[in-house]
Amino acid sequence: MVKEYRIGVIPGDGTGPEVVAEGIKVLNAAGSRYGFSLSYTNYDIGGERYKRTGEILPNSVLDELKSQQALFLGAIGHPDVAPGILEKGILLRTRFELDQYINLRPVKLYAGVETPLKNKGPEDIDFVVVRENTEGLYTGSGGFLKKGTADEVAVQESINTRKGAERCIRFAFDYTRSRNKAKKLTLCGKTNVLTYAFDLWERTFYEVAGDYPTVQTDYAHVDATCMWMVKNPEWFDVIVTDNMFGDIITDLGAMIQGGMGIACGGNINPQGVSMFEPIGGSAPKYTGKNMINPLAAILAGSMMLEFLGEKPAAQGIESGVERALRDNLKSVEAGRMGMGTKEVGDLIAAYVLGS
Repeated sequence: MVKEYRIGVIPGDGTGPEVVAEGIKVLNAAGSRYGFSLSYTNYDIGGERYKRTGEILPNSVLDELKSQQALFLGAIGHPDVAPGILEKGILLRTRFELDQYINLRPVKLYAGVETPLKNKGPEDIDFVVVRENTEGLYTGSGGFLKKGTADEVAVQESINTRKGAERCIRFAFDYTRSRNKAKKLTLCGKTNVLTYAFDLWERTFYEVAGDYPTVQTDYAHVDATCMWMVKNPEWFDVIVTDNMFGDIITDLGAMIQGGMGIACGGNINPQGVSMFEPIGGSAPKYTGKNMINPLAAILAGSMMLEFLGEKPAAQGIESGVERALRDNLKSVEAGRMGMGTKEVGDLIAAYVLGS
């Protein structure tokens, strides 16, 4: 009997439905080639639903998401909805409610993709950022005093727990060991200024390190991390950090790997339901033009299959992307690829099928 996986699909806003369609096209090709199937349930969540009904993420939908084996997200963000409403109401709530406490972001430069870094190539840019995903400054803890007056005070608190830091750090050590490259894990923080939060992180990091004698450890302040990501990205294998710093350095990582059109990520609950997505946002100006690059969504599908245990299929998708970048595509920028969104999906699907 063919194994079937239940996948919840959130196409979302803007070009999200377009890249999701190509991701599903490639996922289905992988299933056909490697002997499994995927059953999709689509969820109408995003800006248009909010404008139409005032609903962001109904509890009934959230309960259904919890019943899936994985989630595949296109993009969230609508030009007619104020920033923060959808992001907090959908993305952050999903991460918190499903306890997706790891944000996993590969930073990998593929052959055929240009990087803005001089004299750097694919052999230099290949590392992973493990970002804590449910604590820190993103918990929404804080508030206003005397809002709207000259004496207004705004407080935003960073919440860091031993449990939250340790489970993130342990995931990072396990991932570093299984990645089997340099086997080096770097803690990124700011111990010289954020002396409470990163004292907790640093103590936990080196205590946990004792359980992983084969993994080399080091530490870098977040500002130094940004500097070395630009100057010497080859120094990094895996980086672990908190929610805010991880959010920042992964966008820098996306740029050095060639841009948002190639960057993907996973919101991971190792024991539960995880969500996989392209990083580039909804890009509303390209909606319906068959111009947007679907490779990030396709690679997010590859990450999803690896998480589900279908590693040969995941590698087959990544190999198809690598072949297309090497032999077919002129650029990873929207409108400059040399073919349309649907045609890129067709090409990768054909490569996955062995055509």
